[in-house]
Amino acid sequence: MSTYQNWLHSWPGVLFLAIGAAFACGAVLSTLLKTGLAWRLATDIPNDRSLHVRPTPRVGGWGIAPVSVAAILLVAPGLWLVAVCALFLAAVSQIDDRQGLPARVRFAAHFVAVAALILAYPAATPWWMLAGIAFLMLWLVNLYNFMDGADGLAGGMALFGFGGYALAALVGPHPAQELAFACAAVAGAAAGFLFFNYHPARIFLGDAGSIPLGFLAGALGYWGWRAGTWPVWFPAMAFAPFIGDASVTLVRRLARGEKFWQAHREHYYQRMVRSGMGHARTAQCWYVVMLVGIMLALWALGRSAAFQWGLVAIWVVLLVLIGAAIDVRWRRFQTTVSEQPEV
Repeated sequence: MSTYQNWLHSWPGVLFLAIGAAFACGAVLSTLLKTGLAWRLATDIPNDRSLHVRPTPRVGGWGIAPVSVAAILLVAPGLWLVAVCALFLAAVSQIDDRQGLPARVRFAAHFVAVAALILAYPAATPWWMLAGIAFLMLWLVNLYNFMDGADGLAGGMALFGFGGYALAALVGPHPAQELAFACAAVAGAAAGFLFFNYHPARIFLGDAGSIPLGFLAGALGYWGWRAGTWPVWFPAMAFAPFIGDASVTLVRRLARGEKFWQAHREHYYQRMVRSGMGHARTAQCWYVVMLVGIMLALWALGRSAAFQWGLVAIWVVLLVLIGAAIDVRWRRFQTTVSEQPEV
């Protein structure tokens, strides 16, 4: 490895590249806003299921996707297929942002990307396990889209989640230098987007941002597990708040016979915003939960399997309790609203 590469994959090098990705993403998004092009590319018009009240450009993906893909191709060429699939999903999703696509077309694109990665780089496990992992990756692609509905939430999840990936790949028991850089670049790009997305948001992520981010969360998580960089539970714990919220909401909607892909306002984070916490406080609460979970996951790496799975079980219980507390708050809010006299 050259001197340049040794420096690049050291702590200062990875941090420098993450900061560079943040500035690059921020520069792209700032240009789109200043030129007015952001409004012409894709604009989110509020409806009765929205948490915002004014039209907002949905162009976060125009900063995150090209910056992340370019960085991966440049410094982590071994992950070229991950980058190409992410770019493919960004292109398809941009069409969806502009004019809308049938659900079957969107899901077909997601399936092609996930299947291409699994078939090209299969892990040494039984086929049924690979099929299960592919299904979970497809779910992660879509849940990231479902969870992009409050200011600063999806951007913060990307910053913390991919930042946790980068730390684990850099200093964990089984370092993977290319993977560390790829994850740091995505985290950096997410930070650049978050500057414009934190409340009050000037830019939304859009499908062209949320779908590639969901794919990258699953693909890089799979890559790290396949290479032995981290155990199979680590990616799930890194993104556990998103996975838990979206999964519970999905099960509830399916139990009522509703179409899960249709927009709604039943996620835990949506209930937090609607019950009076607002966008900023909701995002801050989620940041704390995300950070604690990732710190625990990093702490568990290198310990016994029994310790790791025990910690995962404890974290699941804690997330269930947090969800129950939000449900209680929501029911009290609904009761208060229903008891208010009509004007």
